[in-house]
Amino acid sequence: MTADTPPEVPEEHREEVERLRDLVCALHAELPRWNLVTWTSGNVSARVPGADLMVIKPSGVSYDDLSPADMVVCDLHGRVVEGRHKPSSDTAAHAYVYRARADVGGVAHTHSPYATAWAARGEAIPCAITAMADEFGGDIPVGPFALIGDDDIGRGVVATLEGHRSPAVLMSGHGVFTVGAGPKAAVKAAVMCEDVARTLHIARQGGPIRRLPQEHIDALHDRYQNVYGQ
Repeated sequence: MTADTPPEVPEEHREEVERLRDLVCALHAELPRWNLVTWTSGNVSARVPGADLMVIKPSGVSYDDLSPADMVVCDLHGRVVEGRHKPSSDTAAHAYVYRARADVGGVAHTHSPYATAWAARGEAIPCAITAMADEFGGDIPVGPFALIGDDDIGRGVVATLEGHRSPAVLMSGHGVFTVGAGPKAAVKAAVMCEDVARTLHIARQGGPIRRLPQEHIDALHDRYQNVYGQ
């Protein structure tokens, strides 16, 4: 194997790769369910723990037609390791995030309408409701505009999220990218991002939005991350 040859799926990771193919396929069904995508846009990926590999949606395949076998395994430079389709056009962006952020195990990308409207304006969503403080720990920031196809989008995602607690970033003129410890967390963040984008858009129709005090944001985020739930 040369330096330019992508690795094969190691046999010790085969079971995990197949599990992630099932999970990533199932999570893609959540994107149209929550009205986060249209046609074949959007994608979800998962890092393969312990291997420099990820599992991602194929490019241009209808959500109704997706199966676990359609999910593409790539290395963390975006090269196809295993799969019968071309990977998502955003593969290089996902790969860069995984290379730069060892804590990230899942990435999601959507063009959900309300959040993308904020991205079209190049405007951060202010943390003005408790649901935002809980999930995002502050404003949802705006990243730079970047063309699709190489890792420029991934670089913008990583740079923008540095110093933020938010797992979501609005890429200017494009859409939403979210990260999480796993792919389910990334998809949840995408769902929540669209929900608060819609709420804050509606709120702004009645006048200026007042951001929550920072001490309340900090307290709410800490409670939600460390106390809430089972």
